[in-house]
Amino acid sequence: MGAASAVLIVLITILFPPLGVYAVAGCGADLLINICLTCLGVLPGHLHAFYIEYVYYDRREQAREGRFTAASAPGIYSDRVQQGGGGYGTIAQHT
Repeated sequence: MGAASAVLIVLITILFPPLGVYAVAGCGADLLINICLTCLGVLPGHLHAFYIEYVYYDRREQAREGRFTAASAPGIYSDRVQQGGGGYGTIAQHT
């Protein structure tokens, strides 16, 4: 499921970068920044979207393996992306 969803998100991002950011980060500052960058040029919008998706899937993989990153990724304002989608009680805490 993880690889299929990542491929789908990448395909969506290639067609329209803000939609890929919305799928990963939700509606917030990251989406607004990506819309502005996409209006300025397609390449900046794509680069920003792929950076957000890379951080999201990297943090998600780290959380799955039990490695939690304490430092925030620079330039990302969504807690959902910073925590790999597990910030809302979806990842069991190891005791």
